Amino acid sequence: MQNAPSPSPSPTTTPLSSPTSSLSLTQTINGSHHFTIKGYSLSKGIGIGKHIASDNFSVGGYQWAIYFYPDGKNPEDNSTYVSVFIALASEGTDVRALFELTLVDQSGKGKHKVHSHFDRSLESGPYTLKYRGSMWGYKRFFRRAMLETSDFLKDDCLKINCTVGVVVSAIDCSRLHSIQVPESDIGDHFGMLLENEESSDITFNVAGEKFHAHKLVLAARSPVFETEFLDAMEEDNHEIVVTDMEPKVFKVVTCFLFPLKQISNV
Repeated sequence: MQNAPSPSPSPTTTPLSSPTSSLSLTQTINGSHHFTIKGYSLSKGIGIGKHIASDNFSVGGYQWAIYFYPDGKNPEDNSTYVSVFIALASEGTDVRALFELTLVDQSGKGKHKVHSHFDRSLESGPYTLKYRGSMWGYKRFFRRAMLETSDFLKDDCLKINCTVGVVVSAIDCSRLHSIQVPESDIGDHFGMLLENEESSDITFNVAGEKFHAHKLVLAARSPVFETEFLDAMEEDNHEIVVTDMEPKVFKVVTCFLFPLKQISNV
């Protein structure tokens, strides 16, 4: 009778490492600026292509400004329209952003004229400004004759609000690297604390056998000890005689109060 072939050894299986994950987050850093233009009528005739600039404002780490062209920006329109643009006023390369320009209705009716890039971001994506001085806006923002008879102009004053949303992308590093947290060894340290007689501040005398402990740990672990030690006077004896318990039982109690990993054999 032939011996059955011995089974081949099982191939060694390499344990799989813990899976990792990461998160790519793209969002906008938004900021707004309110630009008031007083003396609009005096700005007329400044010249086509010439603008009145707001103060610079900061959004997303870049400087921006609003440019208002009373006579328009496009020579072909012959000053028929006013033009409004948002300009990158600081150094930058390929800055991606969303924009919104609002001409404020000063009648209180809330019928503002809004040109927004935010609600069209899915259609064309953010606008890219290549370098300092790049602009986004409208050459034909509003027909000038209509503007001058509208509720947008009050007391020879215009109010323009703008919002800039600078696009930023980042990797959430907290998800990129898994951190191995070691198992707590607090039990070992409490065991060392229990065995260290020099740092103890209370002694229990159980049938002649001495047990050294620490009031702070005992008070934190037991409301009975907390009341005992808080009510005790400073000059009270630091030794407590236990008469109703055997030493081996008391040892188990102290091992429970000091959160040890394992209780030694008694």
